Amino acid sequence: MAKATKHSKKNNKRSQADQADRHHCYEASVQDPESELEFVSETFLELSGRPLKSLREDFCGTANTACAWVQQDAAHQAVGVDLDGEVMAWGKAHHVADLDASARNRISMVQADVLSYSGERVDAILAMNFSYYLFTTREGLRDYFKNALKGLKTDGILFLDAFGGYEAHQELEERTEYDDFTYVWDQAAFNPINQHMTCRIHFEFSDGSEMQNAFEYHWRLWTLPEIRELLLEAGFASATIYWEGTDEETGEGDGIYSPTEQGDADAGWIAYLVACKS
Repeated sequence: MAKATKHSKKNNKRSQADQADRHHCYEASVQDPESELEFVSETFLELSGRPLKSLREDFCGTANTACAWVQQDAAHQAVGVDLDGEVMAWGKAHHVADLDASARNRISMVQADVLSYSGERVDAILAMNFSYYLFTTREGLRDYFKNALKGLKTDGILFLDAFGGYEAHQELEERTEYDDFTYVWDQAAFNPINQHMTCRIHFEFSDGSEMQNAFEYHWRLWTLPEIRELLLEAGFASATIYWEGTDEETGEGDGIYSPTEQGDADAGWIAYLVACKS
């Protein structure tokens, strides 16, 4: 997708925005493969009674998580599936190429539609960063869940994340400062009639330059009941919500997610959905 930069005029030098890589910025601000994989592997072991070995990262983008998985253990295998060839090529050049020979042999990246992809069955499928929100109809999302179900082993598990809260329905910008840039989450448009929303990610730099519209998403803001209903309609045996606990000192999330039927009416929240095939 197109990106626009606002240039710094100092000394006619290339601005920080011009020199920045949008994928590096995205991974630094949005992704945390270590924590994510810790939750996934611990939850899989708890629910299935065996260690997680093979996973599929749907909507994998740069395959950052899949590469992190095969790096962790010589027994780990991963598949990354995405339609965007440009982003996948970046991931191959910056992540897969950095793996040792053994790890490279245990990961494959496939440019394909997650609605129709069929490959070897895996222990777990991950659809993170709200990527499946791009399906804006019940039929489309159900079809994705059905295909994911086919891709899992008998005791396999589908892992999803979701976000919500009353601020999720608002048009707003939220800024988070990092060492080298400021991450801007822009909820640019929201239609309460169909729950469709346009979200964008921008990056701002200390020299005043900006990388605008580095990423743009056209989503439906799904609710947890809708997602869970569609998982069960697709054939999953169970679909459990894992809610983040609260740090008593800070009042913020503590990064620990536990199964529950009672959430908090927060302005903004992120939760996991864990759907078991059997």
